[in-house]
Amino acid sequence: MSRIRTRSRWSSVVIFLGPALGAIGIFFVLPVLAAFIMSFTDFDIYSLGNWEYARFVGLANYSKLLDNPVFWQALKNTFYFVLIGGPLSIAVSLMAAMMLNSPLTRLRSTFRVVYFLPVVTTLVAVAVIWRYIYHPKFGLLNYFLSFFDVSPVDWLGDPVWAMPALILMAVWKNFGYNMIIFIAGLQNIPRDLYESAMIEGASPWQQFRYITLPMLAPTTVFITLMTIIGYFQFFAEPYVMTQGGPLNQTLSIVLYMYQEGFRWWNMGFSAAVAFVLFLIIFLATALQMRLQKESTH
Repeated sequence: MSRIRTRSRWSSVVIFLGPALGAIGIFFVLPVLAAFIMSFTDFDIYSLGNWEYARFVGLANYSKLLDNPVFWQALKNTFYFVLIGGPLSIAVSLMAAMMLNSPLTRLRSTFRVVYFLPVVTTLVAVAVIWRYIYHPKFGLLNYFLSFFDVSPVDWLGDPVWAMPALILMAVWKNFGYNMIIFIAGLQNIPRDLYESAMIEGASPWQQFRYITLPMLAPTTVFITLMTIIGYFQFFAEPYVMTQGGPLNQTLSIVLYMYQEGFRWWNMGFSAAVAFVLFLIIFLATALQMRLQKESTH
């Protein structure tokens, strides 16, 4: 009987999980394996027509990548975007969530929808609006700064200000998603804790530090990991807004990978860039998880 039950369970597992696992294997595992093998070849546009033109080059692509100054510039830009934009996005999301979760805030549902709209808005439409805002002559941002006697700034054309401009746009577009998750986390915190803290005379800052932040720790870890992974794949903003300029100051790893693979058709080299990025994201995620474990012990 036990053997029959075991077979029945395995049959159920195969029936219910088989299609999903098969789709993952075909559309994810196989392409990843193919790309990994490709990273050790000189696969290019000629190899698309005939795979016999692809030659095995070993670690030559990775060696060439590490000696490429453009790669290091793209890596620097990506870390700049992650280390500045990531914490800023999380902080703005948390502040918005706390504001909308307050019982004193009226029309909370309306504000939640309004703040979430940028997340579901097409990036091309967002880029058109923000390019107008950043316009050096007719932009709204420079018009606002003119009231403070600040000279017009070429936000997307200045190597110093181009990346901060993209970070500001990315934070505005993406904070609504994390805000909704933070609101769910805040609503799971028992109100009794805050009432007890107020009776004991705790200030709002003390309540935030000793109640809100510890109770939001699991939610914060999840949001931090998702934000890090998403921001390391920084692509759409520079692709639409600056094409990596000026002077490669907004060139990201993913945009560099795209240019090598689909502009210059260096597919093997582009695959090597992809797996270097995978290693960086994996190490960053593992480090975040380790730090979180150490902080909970």
